[in-house]
Amino acid sequence: MADLWPELPYAAWVKTYETLHLWTQIVGKTRLTLTPWLNHSWHVTFRVTARGIITPLIANDGNDLQIEFDFIDHVLWLRTSKGASRQIKLRPITVAQFYTEYRQALSELGIAVEIDAMPNEIAGAVPFAQDTTHASYDPEYANRHWRVLLRVNEVFQYFRTAFLGKASPVHFFWGSFDIAVTRFSGRHAPLHPGGVPNLSDAVAREAYSHEVSSAGFWPGGGAIDYPAFYSYAYPAPQGFGEAKVKPEVAFFHKELGEFILPYDAVRTSADPKQTLLDFLQSTYEAAADLGKWDRAALECDFGQPGTPRVVK
Repeated sequence: MADLWPELPYAAWVKTYETLHLWTQIVGKTRLTLTPWLNHSWHVTFRVTARGIITPLIANDGNDLQIEFDFIDHVLWLRTSKGASRQIKLRPITVAQFYTEYRQALSELGIAVEIDAMPNEIAGAVPFAQDTTHASYDPEYANRHWRVLLRVNEVFQYFRTAFLGKASPVHFFWGSFDIAVTRFSGRHAPLHPGGVPNLSDAVAREAYSHEVSSAGFWPGGGAIDYPAFYSYAYPAPQGFGEAKVKPEVAFFHKELGEFILPYDAVRTSADPKQTLLDFLQSTYEAAADLGKWDRAALECDFGQPGTPRVVK
């Protein structure tokens, strides 16, 4: 079980985490710049792969591009539909140097793009080209984090099968460095107040244009200095923070406005998959019941391999 759900102590890899977060933003902004806007910023996210995390295909006038962080060989791969490729070795280098090497690789592949060089959703950030502070890369912990994403992706994908309504993909957001899945009630939401550090209010308002119940995993930071799962509702219905959820160790964090389940509570449980699924289901039910969602119309049985959903 330790192989499948490895330890990921925040303090042991926080410098690598912060550096890697900024590297993923550089890559993510390439897709952001070249791809038409999709609702809720779904066009900018990464997907989990058998080796790391990858951008969906980026159309580029016949020289289409895909970029993958490989956390087994510790390489950033840039590949085009013309058969060309470049790689950048993932190693302890500054964000500024990574940015220079990355732009050079794009140029050699014939990809002409100028990204917004300011990080998003990070307080006190500096432009990538000027960041000589973040320069850590521990391959062991980068690999561990990816292995956590593999298992989280598995459970989130299964959880998603039980919802007929509008739902997001299971995807990795480079802005906040978390993997998430979101369900929608189908109703419009009040205008989001914005105020996210280094993020346009227009982006936040578009992302939360409709009522949601959203859950995810992130390695920690700020008020939570340990890896954790979260679940929140927007707008949060009355009584949401007092709802009884599973497992018992889960709690509502008033400052964040989210239910929190420490990753270690999942990792060390007798059945990590079921423990996580209980958290996802119970926090969703709290949001849906208190928010008066039409659950009968929105839900279905969990999907089974090779078996079509029965339609009555």
